[in-house]
Amino acid sequence: MTGLCITQFRAGIVAPALDMIGLGGDAAVSLMVGTALAESGLTDIRQVTGGGMGPALGLWQMEPFTHDDIWATFLSDSRLNSLARAVLSSRSNWPPGARQVVGNAFYACIMARLKYYRAPDALPAARDAAAMCRMWKRVYNSNLGAGVADDTHIALFQQAIGA
Repeated sequence: MTGLCITQFRAGIVAPALDMIGLGGDAAVSLMVGTALAESGLTDIRQVTGGGMGPALGLWQMEPFTHDDIWATFLSDSRLNSLARAVLSSRSNWPPGARQVVGNAFYACIMARLKYYRAPDALPAARDAAAMCRMWKRVYNSNLGAGVADDTHIALFQQAIGA
């Protein structure tokens, strides 16, 4: 199966999306590209499970609950009004809510970055694929997720760094 060109994805979607909200930089961009590779392989826009389709959406495989929780418990904080306005400017009017992450890669990237941003962990060093992979598992995929911080996944983050 083939997916998007990682270099174009990094330069054309991830970097500009993160710059727009002021949360970019090499480490953040590599983390987001690696996360998309680990979550969807840059191929699936709906979660595929052994039993059919799962709830996760978009290239970053964000679940609707996570999307809605970011808006309800994080971006609703008045201290983050300027960030919330920037995030809103990346959205369109349709489709509503979490379904926006399926077809709007800029918005999906921003929402995935916010999942990391709201965690207390500092970003790993820009070239540390193993630390990025561990952060992905701990913060994004969680202990409930099927992903593992193994050599296969570390290689995906190394690929993201090299793109």
